[in-house]
Formats: sequence, C-alpha cells, structure tokens
Amino acid sequence: MIPLSAGEIAAIAGGTISGDESVTVTAPAVLDSRRAEPGSLFVAFTGEHVDGHDYAEQAGRAGAVAVLGSRPTPLPTIVVEDAQAALQTLAAHVVGRLRERLTVFGVTGSQGKTSTKDLMAAVLSSTAPTIATFGSFNNQLGVPLTMLRADATTRFLVLEMGARHIGDIAELTGLVSPDVAVVLGVGQAHLGSFGSRGAIAKAKGELVRGLAPGGTAVLNADDPRVVAMRALTDGPVLTFGRAEHADVRVLGLSLDSLGRPSFTLRTVDALHPVALPHVGAHQALNASAAAAAGLRAGVPLDTAATALATAPLSKWRLEPRDLAGGATLLNDSYNANPDSTRAALDVLAAIAGGRRIAVLGEMLELGHVSDAEHHAVGQYAAHRADVVVSIGKTALSIADGAGERGVALADNSAAVDWLRDHLAADDVVLVKGSRGARLDEVAAALR
Repeated sequence: MIPLSAGEIAAIAGGTISGDESVTVTAPAVLDSRRAEPGSLFVAFTGEHVDGHDYAEQAGRAGAVAVLGSRPTPLPTIVVEDAQAALQTLAAHVVGRLRERLTVFGVTGSQGKTSTKDLMAAVLSSTAPTIATFGSFNNQLGVPLTMLRADATTRFLVLEMGARHIGDIAELTGLVSPDVAVVLGVGQAHLGSFGSRGAIAKAKGELVRGLAPGGTAVLNADDPRVVAMRALTDGPVLTFGRAEHADVRVLGLSLDSLGRPSFTLRTVDALHPVALPHVGAHQALNASAAAAAGLRAGVPLDTAATALATAPLSKWRLEPRDLAGGATLLNDSYNANPDSTRAALDVLAAIAGGRRIAVLGEMLELGHVSDAEHHAVGQYAAHRADVVVSIGKTALSIADGAGERGVALADNSAAVDWLRDHLAADDVVLVKGSRGARLDEVAAALR
C-alpha cells in the first residue's frame, strides 16, 4: 500500500479520527487481526457473532498502526458509517493514484478463475512486479483488499472477480476498470442464485462491459456464450482455447501418468511447447488464457511458457499427495460445481494406479436442478471411478446415479472411517465438494 496517514485516510474515506491522525499506514489492510504486520491498517466489522473492534489491540500487537471501523478502538481509528464502503473508496483512490504506471487485469468465470489467476500472476511477474488476489478472495471485500496491496513498484494488478448475483462484478469494475478482462467460461456455479445460464453469462459479461477505454477482452474461444461477449466491447479482443480460430491455441494436448498436461501454444507468429506441473487437461485452457493475458502485457510466448512450467497454484486445487499406505490423494476440496466436478473426474480417470475412488460432497447453490445435477454427476462418475462415495443428504443422488458403484455416507467422519477401512496401496482417491461441505477435513484426516 502507498503510505498514507490516518488523517489522509479519513479524508479519503469520509470518516473522522479517534486518536493520533499522524500515524502512517505503510502495509496492506487486513480483516484478520492475526494477519496484521508492521504498518498495517486493520479493518474492523461488527458481525452477528464477532465484533472485529474487540480485536484491535491484538492487531496492534501484530503491528497494525490504525483501524478502519465504525467506532473508536484503542488504536488510532478512522471512524466511518460503513466500513465496507469506506474500504472500497480507499482502494479506488489508491489504485487511481497508481494508475498511470499500472495495468489492471480482471478475471472471471464459472470455474477455473483462481487457477488462471495464479497462472497469470506467474506469467506477469516474470517480467515486472505483480500483485494478485490471494486464494479466492474475489468478492466486495477481497477485491479492495487486493487493490490496497499495490504500491508504487507494482506494474501489474491481477484481480479475480466472483459473482453470486447480477451486478456484483459491475460493482467491482466500478472500483477499478480493468485494462484486460479475462472471461473463462459460463457454467453452472451458483445456478441457484442466478436462475439460468443466460443470467450467469450476463453477470460474467459485466467484466467486459466494465473495461477501461481501449481495454482488451480475452475470451474463451471454446465457449459460445463467452465468444458472444465480443459484442459488449468496441476494444480489441484476444481469444484462447482449443478452437481452430483461437488467437492463442492449445495443440497436441496429452497427459502423463500423473495426469499432468503437455501441449503446444500457438499464436499467429509463435509456437512454443508447455509442460505444466499441475494435474488436469483443463489446466491447458487456463494456461492459454494466462498466456493470452501475458501477450497483452508484452510478455513473449516463450517467456510465458517458461513461467507456466513452475507456476504455483492456490491450495486444494487437485493437489496430489502420497498417503502413508501407498495410495494417492487428489485434494480438490476447495469448491465444486457440476462442470468442475466432471473435470476432476476426468483427471482421476487419467492417473495411473489401482482402483479409482471418487469421494464427492454436496455441490451447493444449484437451485431447482440440484437433485438432477447430483444424479448426473453420479452417472458420469461411474464411468470414471471404480467406487463413487457420496457424503451428505444433498449428495445422496450422486451415489444413486453411480448405481452399483455408489456408496452413500452420512457425513465427513463416516467418510474418513470408510476410507481408512477400504483404501489400499496404489489406489487413487479424489476428494471434491463445495466449500460449505468442508471436505478439506476428509483430505486432512487422510494425510
């Protein structure tokens, strides 16, 4: 974050000062007092069960020098009526001051946006200082917090933008108009909230509509709903994917025995092989999106390919782990929807080993199609796995869809017990479910 005194922050955010207005914030803003560091701004919210203001002293001991909140605390406090609105205003101001030398990237999509954001960060940081969203912190709080991590040395700012309702991404692009908008796909994530894929497409299209003047749309050539977003901008468009007409095209895709993809990226004037350290054929699409975004920023294709070969991903995204008994765990427990679950099942099927066991939890926010989609995933899983374990009442239809290969269990504890009793050496077990299902507990217990 650029250095700002508490008094300056109060003037920007429309607040008043309680305490010393001369203290200077020099480090990122944080919501968790335990993550504060010397010079941080601690942002305090009053929730239903926890009042962040009560943790101001803890944040101060960790290094925070000021608080942004709705009432005074023992630290110098910028007191505002609405802490979220004030945080967003502050973030927009800070990025506005940096904008002359800063290129802003936005990325969205029904699935793959966190991995693509990670790959983009690797590509861009190979040539210049880059700030990117931490994990999947992509909402109305996460985006401004990421923006506030930028400082005078930052050249690329990568913002993952999520949505549960129409208008969410438009609100975020109202804080900062991206110079590059990357749209990955229109799937079924949050279908229960949106009601239809058409509504999801409209929501994702808000990123393209929100481009800065002259900004570039980077669109998935394999998804007709995304390709149609060309009509939402008068600016330049780059496409990526396996389609013949893609500007950054994936060719010759193959997987090794661990499910890691190798392929060639081709543009109109360059051709370069890529080998990813991550599992899953779908990562090739994400890599082509990252390479396309890199081209827009002046990163040559060969430089991007080198960066992709060592790019780290956020946790719980098809992480392979060797278990003590000789089995292999694929921990994909961060989140799930029908499309991403099928992609994970394809990875499971591609990995060499003994039995393939799919442990699948609930896919939340699917609305009226929830039962049908869980059943369909179960049917798909039966062709990719030897055993299909469902966890929880909502996921029961997965086991039903899997037929004789299905095993229905009540909860995570029962799943851990079942796996401990049944896992054998050389088995490969996939653990995947929506965040609310907390299947990371199952993965952790196995490790």
